[in-house]
Amino acid sequence: MSNSSFPNEFLLLPFADTRELQLLHFALFLGIYLSALLSNSLILTAVACDHHLHTPMYFFLLNLALLDLGSISTTLPKAMANSLWDTRAISYAGCATQVFMFVAFVTGEFFLLTIMAYDRYVAICKPLHYGTIMDSRTCVNMAAAAWGSGFLNAVMHTANTFSLPLCQGNVLDQFFCEIPQILKLSCSDAYIKEAKLIVVSVCLLFGCFIFIVLSYVQIFRAVLSIPSKQGQHKAFSTCFPHLVVVSLFISTAFFAYLKPPSMSSSSLNLLLAVLYSVLPPALNPLIYSMRNQELKDAAWK
Repeated sequence: MSNSSFPNEFLLLPFADTRELQLLHFALFLGIYLSALLSNSLILTAVACDHHLHTPMYFFLLNLALLDLGSISTTLPKAMANSLWDTRAISYAGCATQVFMFVAFVTGEFFLLTIMAYDRYVAICKPLHYGTIMDSRTCVNMAAAAWGSGFLNAVMHTANTFSLPLCQGNVLDQFFCEIPQILKLSCSDAYIKEAKLIVVSVCLLFGCFIFIVLSYVQIFRAVLSIPSKQGQHKAFSTCFPHLVVVSLFISTAFFAYLKPPSMSSSSLNLLLAVLYSVLPPALNPLIYSMRNQELKDAAWK
């Protein structure tokens, strides 16, 4: 295994070829990034400072905002810098760090969304036992499990991916370092170990998805059995933002990775990557605050 199998840097896919479009993309993504920073920071500050929001639902929302800040800060600043300085390069160590952080934050976010579905299930289906089941210690342990599982998953994937020799150059067909794109550069028989690990992770995430679906089946049954329309509306309003966030997260990621090979192209891959890596962290705060008067009041204060 020669040293040439491990390049000093990778070349990322640019958003545009002309200088004017590069600067336009920089300005566009700068606006999105600043909006995501401001909205998620407002949620963090509101939940931390307003004692009325010190409940399990808002505690998990605070953790979601932290994960969103981490995931969008992992990919977008480097892409903006490359557009601004008209370069494509990212160092080998920088690419490994980007893969590690992105996998950790995205995996942690999916686990956290699963926990939030369980929180809504207990709140609506077992309201009399909610305070006992979702006590502060349990909530902290659940959040720590989501963070820890995300970082453990990232360690395994990063270690496996960057131990593979690369035989297909160093040009990535994506605007950030992504494991499937790196595997395309590996030797034909070297990526099997990482591919097996990806299958295990996908099965685990699919199990979380099934858990979310089953939780909402039970939630909808419980809500529809509420006699008053006002009670149904109140119950649905607490679940609606979470359901929208889960749908946005899953639909963009699933379509990006499970689309037919005939639809694969560099421009489409770039667009889909922006949808699942940039859009959810930027929109999640807006979705959660749109129909939540308590959060709006706390953020305004």
